[in-house]
Amino acid sequence: MVQAQQPNLQRFLDRLTSRSILSEREQREILDLPAHAVHTRANEDFVRLGEQVDHASFVVEGLVGRFDQNANGGRQITALHIAGDIPDLFSVVQPTATSALQALSSATVLRIPHEAIRSIAARWPAIAEALWRDCMVDSMILAQWVVNVGRRDARSRISHLLCEMACRYKVDRTSAPVMFDLPMTQTHLADATGLTPVHVNRVLRALREDGVEIRHRTVSISDWPKLVEIGDFDPGYLQIDTRPERITLRSAT
Repeated sequence: MVQAQQPNLQRFLDRLTSRSILSEREQREILDLPAHAVHTRANEDFVRLGEQVDHASFVVEGLVGRFDQNANGGRQITALHIAGDIPDLFSVVQPTATSALQALSSATVLRIPHEAIRSIAARWPAIAEALWRDCMVDSMILAQWVVNVGRRDARSRISHLLCEMACRYKVDRTSAPVMFDLPMTQTHLADATGLTPVHVNRVLRALREDGVEIRHRTVSISDWPKLVEIGDFDPGYLQIDTRPERITLRSAT
């Protein structure tokens, strides 16, 4: 992990304002947060299980996996995070890492001190609410992942994951083919869907008959409605089309 040129927090602000209304002053407060940028190699853990952290990690570039593991070292990816996400925003109130973060591709990560996030949330209630709403969306995604692994077959699991990532990358899904980069190996896909790499390979071969092709880590989907049906996919939990609204916080009486 090496130090990188510090980027700005515009993508983080864009994520927050996609669901929350913030004034110009509040937006400036977000952009002025102190941060330290690092570059992480593919398959490198940058937050370890059980580590005590004093910062939250903002993904500027690349793909990040959140994972846990059993006593034998077997890993389960429990979430994927793309540029614009803060995978461990909850660490502001729970600094001991109960899940770890690994760069699945080379990634640039911006470390934002917990102290700065707590300070801005205390001074600006609308920002605190926006951060709260961001954590809520992550919890909704996690709930869908539990259903995906527990109640869908292998073909549906992988189809659902591909549909989710297409939506989160905000690619055009109105014309064929739907295409996006997904820098995951078959081992990564296995760890994210509770399957073995061998089983993932068989499912991907079968999905070619349904118009899904993954070459050089680029996904091509020729029949989007069919993949949505196979994956039992409803994008509502992603809150992508939610209109930003500001709910006034009321003091307890």
